Amino acid sequence: MSKNVVIYPGHFDPFTLGHLNIVQRACRVFGRVVVAVAEESPKKAMFSTEERFSMVQEIFQTNESVEVELLQGLLVDYFKEREGGILLRGIRTVSDFEYEYQMALANKTLDPRVETVFMMTDGAYSYLSSSVIKEIARLGGDVRQMVPANVLKQVEKKYGIK
Repeated sequence: MSKNVVIYPGHFDPFTLGHLNIVQRACRVFGRVVVAVAEESPKKAMFSTEERFSMVQEIFQTNESVEVELLQGLLVDYFKEREGGILLRGIRTVSDFEYEYQMALANKTLDPRVETVFMMTDGAYSYLSSSVIKEIARLGGDVRQMVPANVLKQVEKKYGIK
């Protein structure tokens, strides 16, 4: 794999405008971005793996710089299968950095070839998290300023929001 390719893994449940911001900016920096939608989630999922994968594919269907793939199992195993690249992690807050730093060190321990790059989200999206969006939507709130249009439709459908 080319060193100009960055792998952006995540659960994306749901995919937010903050995630979109990271991918768009990463395209400018790296040229190609692989959005790796993780099958396994440690949290209670709003959407199935297939739903999340489909939504992310739809978002980037016309963007030739972005490839969407399914991530099954350990990230370092996926990294090996793709024959390298660079891992990209989005950072919103200091607590995000602490968690992502630990994960980067764990990945580096499992495979010393893994390089992780951190990218700060634009300040306008620093409050956005999938957990916050799930909670707002669950209670019938308006999340249209937080997610792409196709994701909004699926969130509204999931919770019966008009």
